[in-house]
Amino acid sequence: MIISIASGKGGTGKTTIATNLALSLGEVQLIDCDVEEPNANIFLKADIAESVDVTVEIPVIDKIKCNFCGKCSDFCAYNALAVVPSDVLVFPELCHSCGGCELVCPQDAISWSKRAIGKIEHGVVDGFDFYHGLLNVGEIMAVPVLKALKRKVDTNKNVILDAPPGTSCPMIETLNGSDYCILVTEPTPFGLHDLKLAVDVVRHLNIPFGVIINRDGVGDKKAELYCQQEKIPVLMKIPHSKEIAQLYSKGIPFVRELSIWREEFVKLFKKISEEVEK
Repeated sequence: MIISIASGKGGTGKTTIATNLALSLGEVQLIDCDVEEPNANIFLKADIAESVDVTVEIPVIDKIKCNFCGKCSDFCAYNALAVVPSDVLVFPELCHSCGGCELVCPQDAISWSKRAIGKIEHGVVDGFDFYHGLLNVGEIMAVPVLKALKRKVDTNKNVILDAPPGTSCPMIETLNGSDYCILVTEPTPFGLHDLKLAVDVVRHLNIPFGVIINRDGVGDKKAELYCQQEKIPVLMKIPHSKEIAQLYSKGIPFVRELSIWREEFVKLFKKISEEVEK
């Protein structure tokens, strides 16, 4: 089973849920898909044993064959090519590697080279596989790194995907193919606003989902009331706790110190499994 953990906004506690759930279950695969700012390993402290570059293809223009007709730049929807009277400018960061420029070039003047945009790192901690992706500084396209990460999914294991914040392409790419999605929210006006956005996305993707309310008690009850009105199951409520916050500030997953929560996360997983099997 593949479980994605997502939210509409950052800072709600996705990584807290993902790491504590993985540690409670053991023998799972945890993949941190927030490739712009991965932080699961701050808590897991896995020994990274393997690192692989993620590359994309960018066009290379043969200036001898090229007659600067401009068809490649006219075709490119991402403005990755610009043709001037005696040159073709390539902007690698904008290229989506779609291959369209090569198809429309009448002079067969375009070939391809590889460019590294990030890397995938792998380690083992507490008996389970851990992967995360790292997008290079200055790069704007997270999805190619995410696609490479998701190719590491082991279908023989239970997999936890820690999604990036928001509701844009990286979040959607992470959720695609999931059996269940946990949406993490906080009981604040911002948390409720962005929860509604995330619910719309997950419903559009037709993925079963439920909500965890983190830092329960810090704000109001509107997020919980919204879930009741929309018939969205509230899977768990984690209180606004000084003890949990102190452990978090030290980079310690709270299930390592508070065994009762380990039991709660095991119950959570069983509840999700029963829902998926229906």
